[in-house]
Amino acid sequence: MTVSPPRDTGPTPARHSYPAAPRSGPVEVLHGQPVADPYRWLEDPQDPATAVWSAAQDLLYAGEEARWADREALRGRMAELLGGGGSGPPVARGGREFHVRRDPGRELSVLAVREGGRTRVLVDPLEADPSGTTVLDAWEPSWEGGLVAVQLSSGGTEHSLLRVLDAVTGEVVDGPVDRVRRSPVAWLPKGRAFYYVRRLPPERAGGAARHRRVYLHKVGTPADRDTEIFGAGRSETQYYTVATSPDGRLLVIGANEGTAPRTDLWTADLTVTGPDRPGLRRFQHGTDARTAVRLRTGGGPLLLRTTAGAPRGRIAAARPDAPGPGHWRTLVGEQPGTVLQDFAVLDGPALDRPLLVVVRTRHAVGEMTLHDARSGAPAGTVTLPGRGSVTGLTVRQAPGHEAWFAYADHITPTTVLHYDAVTGQLRPWAGGPAAAAPAAGVKVTQEVVRSRDGTAVRMFVMSPEGRPGRPRPAVLTGYGGFGASMSPGFTPQAVPWVRAGGVYAVACVRGGGEEGDEWHRAGRREHKLNTFEDFDAAADHLLQARWAAPGRLGVLGSSNGGLLAAAALTRRPETYAAVVCAAPLLDMVRYELSGMGASWRDEYGSAEDPADFVRLLAYSPYHRVREGTCYPAVLLAVFDGDTRVDPAHARKMCAALQWAGTGDGPVVLRTERGVGHGTRGASRSARLYADVMAFLAHHLGLDLTKDGLA
Repeated sequence: MTVSPPRDTGPTPARHSYPAAPRSGPVEVLHGQPVADPYRWLEDPQDPATAVWSAAQDLLYAGEEARWADREALRGRMAELLGGGGSGPPVARGGREFHVRRDPGRELSVLAVREGGRTRVLVDPLEADPSGTTVLDAWEPSWEGGLVAVQLSSGGTEHSLLRVLDAVTGEVVDGPVDRVRRSPVAWLPKGRAFYYVRRLPPERAGGAARHRRVYLHKVGTPADRDTEIFGAGRSETQYYTVATSPDGRLLVIGANEGTAPRTDLWTADLTVTGPDRPGLRRFQHGTDARTAVRLRTGGGPLLLRTTAGAPRGRIAAARPDAPGPGHWRTLVGEQPGTVLQDFAVLDGPALDRPLLVVVRTRHAVGEMTLHDARSGAPAGTVTLPGRGSVTGLTVRQAPGHEAWFAYADHITPTTVLHYDAVTGQLRPWAGGPAAAAPAAGVKVTQEVVRSRDGTAVRMFVMSPEGRPGRPRPAVLTGYGGFGASMSPGFTPQAVPWVRAGGVYAVACVRGGGEEGDEWHRAGRREHKLNTFEDFDAAADHLLQARWAAPGRLGVLGSSNGGLLAAAALTRRPETYAAVVCAAPLLDMVRYELSGMGASWRDEYGSAEDPADFVRLLAYSPYHRVREGTCYPAVLLAVFDGDTRVDPAHARKMCAALQWAGTGDGPVVLRTERGVGHGTRGASRSARLYADVMAFLAHHLGLDLTKDGLA
């Protein structure tokens, strides 16, 4: 039910002059409660009024930006920190090592192939689009390494086009295939065909184009002749994974309802029915657990990474036709205080026994151990370079004794390491750019914070001295959603901040995955308040322990972390001197209606449900803005190509804060065009980091031109 719009009483007297934004939106009665949405007109970017308002906000932001004395110097420093290049772990297929790399000084990553000790570029997005707005989203080589499926998108939309390239010549041999979005690609032997995931055309999906299907595509044939394999009759918010064994015998399909922490799995023996009509049988169904399958050549049991019966993860073995977790055998069980992240099998003839390389985290910090692949018994450890993160673990398709993975920590840029299980040596991979040295002048500690209910929450603190003492300008960030962990990763924006005398802290709040599946569940849906209270406790700890100076504490968050930052802003505006929200979720009553919001109902709940609605409205930052409140300085950063989180969230929040606030700090909107939620060029990343940190420095009183090592 909709009633008449609220009377526009005009702007509250404020210290800043802002563009006019009539409060003309409706008041709707939802589940018996009136809900005002005064700036709904800003949801439509094509509305001339929105265009005029946005142009005025651009001018306002430019004027504010010009006041940041440190901005240009900081952009140069960020360009240096991000300009060193890097690489992803190689995927070894048919004597070739495929990998993503960005050499020093390059703007975008390329797909490269290393063969015979020489590296050549196979896909360079800048060749196709010199403007730099086209990026490589995903890629997958065939099992023999002769072909590679690549997905590129433009303008930040992540609406990929899939093409198949010859791995020797780089020539396109198939495609483009549209309506894919970082689709998994599961090749069949000899590169003849692959399974992939594609959205239905709008005319078949009721205009929403959200419904997805798993298809079989035969290389060299039109995509409209692909065979639909799976997905009919299922929810529009289902996401699918698909994988095949290298010998082409086994197909595994996984289904998730949006981002729910549970997986349904089906397997099929393709030698029985053929690839175009697989006889899928349930492998895991209706179990409230995440499970991933590691497929290998040679038969034998499937190896699984699962939270079934193990919230912190276990490795299990099972027959391909096992009807559920009750028929799986635990190979490596849960380890107290750790969370299983990944594993791989080393079974080359040079080894005296096959090994499992197992990656775990302990309070978000990576660990690597070895286990007997037959019994699961411990067989050693791999000592990592520091307290960092391990990602992208890869091994050879054929039996071997080598593994590759990416390593990074808060002050060390990502580097690819090579582990030899015969010699036990761990060293930088010879095929990647030279590893950069850790940033000097930054010390990292991990604090334990007690939340309101007594729960222990970990927080990484980067500082000049490694201990609290003289209170400093401080920035607090976090995420707290979707089971994503704030594990140590290179944090370029923190380096000049700390070297200038500031503190940068990362809170591992509930809703993330730092302490396993139960940690995630303790901060989602009806438990979302825990996320915000954990973050409040982290902010209080920084102040009480004298890490942060009163009146000089700022908050930074992106995406779901932008929701976290905005919740902190509206819950306790007096605590912070400046807040930055990038690509944030802010209108939680209508979040399901735009971007990818419909697929996040399992994480947040749905406003269509009366109980969920009450909770969502209670913390929705847009609805918590109160007239006459003294809000701190606020920067809202959005990207016009963002197809995950609609920029309308930030536009509406910006108008609401500008109308309501009476604080000294400005409320400004930074709109970046031609990019989206994900991958971007190095120079654009440098500008974004520099602008955000210059804003915080200006309002927290930190001179970023000073360098503690100078």
